[in-house]
Amino acid sequence: MLTVGIDVGGTSVRAGVVDSRGAVLDTTRTSTPSGGAPLEEAIAAAVTELAQRHEVSAVGLAVAGFVSEDQRTVRFAPHLAWRDAPVAEVMSQRLGMPVVLEHDANAAALAEHRFGAARGARVAVLVALGTGIGGALLVEGRLFRGAYGVAPELGHLRVVPGGRACPCGKQGCWERYCSGTALSATAEELMRRYPDAPTVLADGPAVTGRRVAGAAREGDPVAQRAMAELAKWLGEGLALVADVYDPEVVVIGGGVSESAPLFLDEARQRYASAVTGSGHRPLARIRTAQLGDDAGIVGAAALARDLAGATAAPRGRRTAVPGAS
Repeated sequence: MLTVGIDVGGTSVRAGVVDSRGAVLDTTRTSTPSGGAPLEEAIAAAVTELAQRHEVSAVGLAVAGFVSEDQRTVRFAPHLAWRDAPVAEVMSQRLGMPVVLEHDANAAALAEHRFGAARGARVAVLVALGTGIGGALLVEGRLFRGAYGVAPELGHLRVVPGGRACPCGKQGCWERYCSGTALSATAEELMRRYPDAPTVLADGPAVTGRRVAGAAREGDPVAQRAMAELAKWLGEGLALVADVYDPEVVVIGGGVSESAPLFLDEARQRYASAVTGSGHRPLARIRTAQLGDDAGIVGAAALARDLAGATAAPRGRRTAVPGAS
């Protein structure tokens, strides 16, 4: 059974055909349009394109936003036009096949549990370090979404009371100290605090997390100090997560995880010393994600496969996009 997984982000819509082993067989990509109707049109076009080349049976959408507990409605997505939108029903009617929704971090966590770094773990947490922090929790292989479908918002745990302002409205959220955005903010603070410190970051384009990571690899002292700060706050935050969930495995994903050799060992040490009962309890294995940017697509496709299996048509009957060959 082949299904389509779609990662619906603020800048791009990435779709892929995925098999039962989690292998991505074919992909297509387009820019994310503004407005709900144009976005639905873009998704339908992507599925139709893939369905012309493959026999697919269901679609899963990984959305950067709050999804209802029944996985049918997008309650709120800060970078998309949907607000309390019945996306699953609308797209299912349009495509003529089952459609399921999931938060993008949840979808990535499911993919890593079934096919990647968290395979077989009884309790697993995904921490996706990107522009902010996305979080997901799996217990006995099942995603935990909370009572209303929005848990766990790990990025907005407050780690520094009165700290950096966060777009969520609070101050001192974890993602303001441990993310790609945080990495650039820390580097800029260090340059203001130590204006005479030599650094390549003072010249050239804007100081981004990617630039900081690149400079740290080259031995830039300011960039390395910024990376050390990220490692510290990652370890502190993981200790909080472990105190609450006691996971067997923590998977570190997102774009920042590509620079894991620069910070992960130090973060593990900080976590081990900060967790409650340090030295007297088993520690979670902290691993980097194995599926990379495809995790959301693979996880959404896996959920679509689960849905298709539960609502399977009689053997031999094909469900396809209207108009697709």
